[in-house]
Amino acid sequence: MKTTITLKIVKPRNNNLYNHRKQRKQRMKFRLDKEKIIMCFIAVLGMGFFLSFLILCNFGTDPATFMNRSISAKIGISFGTCQLIVNMLMFIIVIIADKSSLGFGTIFNMILVGYYADFFMFLWGKILDPKLFTEPVSRWIIFLVALALFIISVSVYINTDMGVAPYDALPIIIGNKVTERFPKLPKAVVRMSWDACAILIGILMGGTPIIGIILMAVFLGPVISLVGKVIK
Repeated sequence: MKTTITLKIVKPRNNNLYNHRKQRKQRMKFRLDKEKIIMCFIAVLGMGFFLSFLILCNFGTDPATFMNRSISAKIGISFGTCQLIVNMLMFIIVIIADKSSLGFGTIFNMILVGYYADFFMFLWGKILDPKLFTEPVSRWIIFLVALALFIISVSVYINTDMGVAPYDALPIIIGNKVTERFPKLPKAVVRMSWDACAILIGILMGGTPIIGIILMAVFLGPVISLVGKVIK
C-alpha cells in the first residue's frame, strides 16, 4: 500500500507590499476625512455668516435660531452663549440616548454658529448702513440672498456626514423610537412636531415667528437632497 503525501507550498506574503497598501489606504482615508472636516468647517462659517444677515433683516429664521434668540432676549444673554447652553443640554441627552449621529460637525455647529452670527452682526453694525436692513427693497434682496446661501451652507454641512447638531440629532433619535412602536407614522411628522415645539417655546419667550421659518421649512429638504447629489 502506497501512501501519497502532498506538499503544499505556501507563497510567503510580501509584508512590505501589504503594509505599503495598508498605509496608502489609511492616508487616503485621512485625506478624505481632512477634506470633509475642512468643508464642514467652511459650511459652519457660512451658516453663521448668512444667519447674521437673516437676523438683521428680521424676516424670520429657522426654528432653532428663533427659539434660541427668543430665549436669549428674554434672559439677557448673547445669542451665541444661549445657543451654546441649549446645545450643551441637548448634547448630554444625545450622548446618553444614541451618540452615533455625533462627530466633528456636531462640535463645530454647537459652538461656532451662534458666536459667528454674533460677531458678524457686530461687524455689520460698524461698517454697514442700518438702512440696508430696514428699507423694503434692500431688506428683501439681502434676506432672499442670505436665505438661499444659508440653506446651501446647511445642506453642505449635513452632506459632509461629519455629525449633526444636537438639535437635529434628537428628533432623529425620537423618530427612530416612535416609528419602532408606530411603523406607519412618517418620521417627517416627528421632525415637524419637534420644530413646532421649538417655535412654541420661542413664542412663549416673547418671539414672533415670521415668513422666514416657512421658507426654511419648504426649501431646506429639497436643497439638502440636491447638494447631496452634487457632493457625492
